[in-house]
Amino acid sequence: MPKISVKGHNMPESPIRKLVPYAEEAKKRGTRVYHLNIGQPDIKTPQVALEAVKNNSIEVLAYARSEGSETYRKKLASYYRRHDIDVSESDIIVTTGGSEALLFTLGSITDFGDQIIIPEPFYANYNGFSVANGIEVVPIESNIENGFALPPIEAFEEKITEKTKAILICNPGNPTGYLYSEEEIVKLKNLVLKHDLFLIADEVYREFVYDGIRHHSVMSQEGLENHAIMIDSVSKRYSMCGARIGCIVSKNPEVIQTALKYAQARLSSPTFALMASEAALETPQSYFDDVIHEYDERRKVLINALKEIKNVRVSSPKGAFYCIAELPVEDADDFAQWMLEKFEDEGETVMVAPASGFYSTPGSGKNQIRIAYVLNKESLLRSVELLRLALDQYPG
Repeated sequence: MPKISVKGHNMPESPIRKLVPYAEEAKKRGTRVYHLNIGQPDIKTPQVALEAVKNNSIEVLAYARSEGSETYRKKLASYYRRHDIDVSESDIIVTTGGSEALLFTLGSITDFGDQIIIPEPFYANYNGFSVANGIEVVPIESNIENGFALPPIEAFEEKITEKTKAILICNPGNPTGYLYSEEEIVKLKNLVLKHDLFLIADEVYREFVYDGIRHHSVMSQEGLENHAIMIDSVSKRYSMCGARIGCIVSKNPEVIQTALKYAQARLSSPTFALMASEAALETPQSYFDDVIHEYDERRKVLINALKEIKNVRVSSPKGAFYCIAELPVEDADDFAQWMLEKFEDEGETVMVAPASGFYSTPGSGKNQIRIAYVLNKESLLRSVELLRLALDQYPG
């Protein structure tokens, strides 16, 4: 039998999706499953975006431009300028989701065997994107004790080698909800300038920040013009995960020109999704004010409820809509599967994402889970109650 590739063997499973078959079986048994495992918002997509697709005069559904239409990129640049990010449409490549933006970025700046440094835990697909590009992830572990703040900058510098090409952060963080301070961003800026590295920032959750704290973008840092690469997406901002529209933003023309070649190779992003995304830019600020208020309320409800469970430790997120909880179990993967296979209360159970898949260091995060607070407050409270009951009954 022909053999598949080594990198195919090495592609990691998604910690978010690998338990889906067990959840589906639970539903077939008639069990209601509360999904805390995936960042799929229940917030309504802005009507203006849906209407743009519904009410159009297109007679031929043609290819879009590989880099995205000029009108969309101009409007997108205008949006960024309102957030103190001074870019033009020529600094933007539109992609099929933030995932493709990361793939194009890594393909543009790394060669086989190169390294990228990432504070862990991190968005699980960073592992997969790195395997697909033949590069090595060098993790720097953050910890729950200080809410997963940026590790000491010396820890980063110790890991830099001649093969290091970039530092990658998610800000605000998935899965931790941590929001980097301006001081932390400046420390990273100084480090990449010193060692002539790229600083990649996945900023898809930029709108979701709490407690009056401000988001600081790498694109707003003077002196990083040739080093900063921002990854963005409409998925979370407008609750349009299914649109699959993201972008790469950089003032480094070589990065943009190289990423464009990848974009040309895949032809274009989907036309209807681009149409919806362009229309979504007309969404009034009141939409974001309401959405952020709702997520803030959910955050408070969830964290307070989790803190009441004996021997459970939880970080308090400052942004995004995720948190990491540490459980009194040895193997959160086994516990999460057990909840779907063996546990229910009044016909209900809960699905979480084991956090081990958000680490690159073997054995890390084994007793942690990621929770996405994308359900309404009543469902979140019931989910935490189910989690408490499950921990009481779990044989492990």
